[in-house]
Amino acid sequence: MYIIAALYHFTRFDDPVALRGPLLALMQAKGVTGTLLLAREGINGTIAGDRAGIDAVLAHVRALPGCSDLEWKESTASEQPFARTKVKLKREIVTMGQPDVDPRASVGHYVDPKDWNDLIRSDDVVVIDTRNDYEVAIGTFEGAVDPQTDSFRDFPAWWEENKDRFHNKRIAMFCTGGIRCEKSTNYLLGQGVPEVYHLKGGILKYLEEVPADDSTWQGACFVFDGRVSVEHGLKEGPHLLCHACRRPILPEDRNRPEYEHGVSCHLCVDETTAEDKARFRERQHQIELARKRGEKHLGGLSPV
Repeated sequence: MYIIAALYHFTRFDDPVALRGPLLALMQAKGVTGTLLLAREGINGTIAGDRAGIDAVLAHVRALPGCSDLEWKESTASEQPFARTKVKLKREIVTMGQPDVDPRASVGHYVDPKDWNDLIRSDDVVVIDTRNDYEVAIGTFEGAVDPQTDSFRDFPAWWEENKDRFHNKRIAMFCTGGIRCEKSTNYLLGQGVPEVYHLKGGILKYLEEVPADDSTWQGACFVFDGRVSVEHGLKEGPHLLCHACRRPILPEDRNRPEYEHGVSCHLCVDETTAEDKARFRERQHQIELARKRGEKHLGGLSPV
């Protein structure tokens, strides 16, 4: 059994480059896989390993500047959810492309999972899903607005085009673990929206704490690891990953004529050229050869 820890923390790192080496070395020494992102604005990522390894990495992160009050969410997986161990340097730990956004200055009102249903059922509240379109496609909250964005960077433009729809409404926002809402709620406050709320701990915390019988969540929640999706109680969901487009699909989608393992699925078959597909087939061939030799192929797509 693998422990999976999802974490993020906004703080000021004056020299993220200096933090990378020791963190990566510790993860490798403890057999912890996954990806952590470092930027001047903080740290973000998901890691997996045994109890001792995860505890060691979390202790290291909590000792970083401004991270003593780090919070994280844990779940489990029956199989290794990550193929590699990575610590990356980024401009942002979640990319919004808005230089004036600073969650350390202000964010929306946190709403505990137990109080979320009452809030979003209020007539004067609009619920907005801040995740990407392929995430929303497999699950969301009842009545939530889907911006249909390809990436989080598209959210500010969507808001500018649609903000008049939400005049005189309170705005409640949610995402997978909470990090995108830290930025999106700060952004809306900066745009003059007076009342902004967000789900504390994100969908993952809601699915962990709210019983299925009391839930307003519909479907599964996409996660950026080998489980692909989770359901209530953070039980592993039914979804698989198309390794061509990295979107979630169901097991029965492999029976569709558009599906070719590692090459295409019904969601992406028309998005790539014949040359692309030939390249994907060769990559998949090399992955299979490496697997037969008991090796990991570096060209294989991990779900990170």
